[in-house]
Amino acid sequence: MPRSASDQEKEVKSAKGRVPQIIEDLRKEYPAAECALNHKNPLELLIATMLSAQCTDVRVNMVTPDLFKRYTSASDFADASQADLETMIRSTGFFRNKAKNIKAACQRLVTEFQGEVPKTMEELLSLPGVARKTANVVLGTAYGIASGIVVDTHVFRIAHRLGLTRAKTPENVEVDLLKLIPQAEWIDFSHRLIHHGRRVCMARNPQCPRCVVNEVCPKVGVKKAVGSRQ
Repeated sequence: MPRSASDQEKEVKSAKGRVPQIIEDLRKEYPAAECALNHKNPLELLIATMLSAQCTDVRVNMVTPDLFKRYTSASDFADASQADLETMIRSTGFFRNKAKNIKAACQRLVTEFQGEVPKTMEELLSLPGVARKTANVVLGTAYGIASGIVVDTHVFRIAHRLGLTRAKTPENVEVDLLKLIPQAEWIDFSHRLIHHGRRVCMARNPQCPRCVVNEVCPKVGVKKAVGSRQ
């Protein structure tokens, strides 16, 4: 049964009331949360984030040292043999499509942006293979620009469990979160949710008793919600 306007309003009000405590508890638990992808510059972060699609950061970090040693600039990637790129990134999965997009994105960086990674959402989204998640990672982590909230699988899952959204797509989850989370928190909030998702609020076996936001979490969709934090 569709929710009434009144029910939706109550849900939003409830979520807004819990957000300050959620932010504070996560800040205390993960004071130094940051992007887990190893990189030394915006280009490396862009490439690593593109590789992380349907792949773990751990695996990407195993691949990128040799990759970044061989290709050190956008021009290097633009001129690279796609076959060679595919070989080097094979273990990250979907390697043919990723190699194609990395090469095409870097060709555009060279022709349109003097080989530099741009600093606006619109320009980043013009690069082949780059969607909002990747753009938000680059802008937030490389440049400190809060243009949005990164919604990966962990953020998507936890945002639903916390009752902050009912949206079905990452894009719409981000829309909901942007309405609830103060802009000054956008970058760190996503990093902290990602860390929390890896350590505590896992997909199959969430550790609710030791969760810092247990007391303010409605545990939406958690079949065996456990009691108070121990």
